[in-house]
Amino acid sequence: MLEPVIQNYLIRRANVDPACFGNPELRVAEFGLDSLGLVEMLFDIEERFGFQLSDPMKFQAMSFRDMVDCIEAELRRHNGGELPRQDALDMSTQR
Repeated sequence: MLEPVIQNYLIRRANVDPACFGNPELRVAEFGLDSLGLVEMLFDIEERFGFQLSDPMKFQAMSFRDMVDCIEAELRRHNGGELPRQDALDMSTQR
């Protein structure tokens, strides 16, 4: 559910080619983000959804899919097992 939000961020702010998301083996390191860029992306997610990720640097070594799954799991833990309503997710993609 967060995947389009994160993809949109990477396309708009990090100039990631949208076609790369079709690769199921896509790694976070392939986005060309330095550690500051990765932290900025994760901070934006934290700010939008009102929670703090544990150990944000762990995402550098993950696949894109694993990163999304991990962020969703942390967001669910923060929200009592739920993800934000779809309209909240849609609004966050329009930033």
